[in-house]
Amino acid sequence: MIGSVLDQPGVSSAPDEALMKDISRQRHAALTELYGRHGQTLKAMIDSVVHEEAEAGDVLQETLLQIWNEADHYSPKVGKPLGWIITIARRRAIDRLRRRQAYCRARERYGKQLEQRPRNPRCEVFDPFVRRDLRQFLEKCMRTLPRFQREAVELAFFKGLSHSEIATATHAPLGTVKTRLELGLQKLTHAIRPLRHKI
Repeated sequence: MIGSVLDQPGVSSAPDEALMKDISRQRHAALTELYGRHGQTLKAMIDSVVHEEAEAGDVLQETLLQIWNEADHYSPKVGKPLGWIITIARRRAIDRLRRRQAYCRARERYGKQLEQRPRNPRCEVFDPFVRRDLRQFLEKCMRTLPRFQREAVELAFFKGLSHSEIATATHAPLGTVKTRLELGLQKLTHAIRPLRHKI
């Protein structure tokens, strides 16, 4: 439904407030018209926050879906419809940016813990055993992850796929892939934290 909105221009002359009422009654043409009037403004605002085309597209879709689902929450008392929908888009864009930044921090922490752990001569003597135990422990932790998070982590870190390649392979939006990786890495980082001073 939302995808077709993005492809259709608006032609109505009804005021925005009337369109909001029609959207609250689940009239698809009203959402199409609202997007036709204000889509460029929404895109520009989202781009100014997200700065990544694929993610900006996801945020725009999420914004339109929220407008569709929550149009009955709009009241003229809070201001013009354009201000209301821009507020929704801005919040969505900021949330996406925060998730991306949290993912980058989690990935960095996880990489440091795996690659820059202190060298221990006593452990090096038994390195094959230590490595085997660590591998088994990591595999056990991986199995506790939800399916899609586990899949994203495996594709990224064990098969070397980029975010966009994972999105293609799993038929998921790029933003969804990044969120799955972020959550999966946070859980793995938490799981290996007790081992930091033992290896």
